Amino acid sequence: MSLRVLVVDDDPLCLRIAARLLRSLGHGGALAPTGENALSLLTKKPFDLMLLDINMPKGLSGQDTLLELRRREQPGQPRLPVVMLSGQYDDSTCNFFTEAGADGFLSKPLSVAALSNELERLQRLKRL
Repeated sequence: MSLRVLVVDDDPLCLRIAARLLRSLGHGGALAPTGENALSLLTKKPFDLMLLDINMPKGLSGQDTLLELRRREQPGQPRLPVVMLSGQYDDSTCNFFTEAGADGFLSKPLSVAALSNELERLQRLKRL
């Protein structure tokens, strides 16, 4: 099954790497350099998943973007799965974002194996 993935990261190189890895797994989608761009894209196109960088210093942070996304979701509508991306995180960070509505975490730099495993995990949990 081909997924439409919205990748949100302020680093252009990270966006290109994520796009390349997703294509290698047979998926497509869109890239957004800010949380504001991501939220705007979500009003225009449907996506199956969001990969969201935790640390974005300009505009909405990953945390603020996630919280705003969850605030905008309508009861009874499908919930967009969100996987947080970070170069560094620990158990307390994972717990915080899980409570805020994140569905998973991936370390940067992304690898095709880790991304594939996370997508399979989400499919097993029926989140995709």
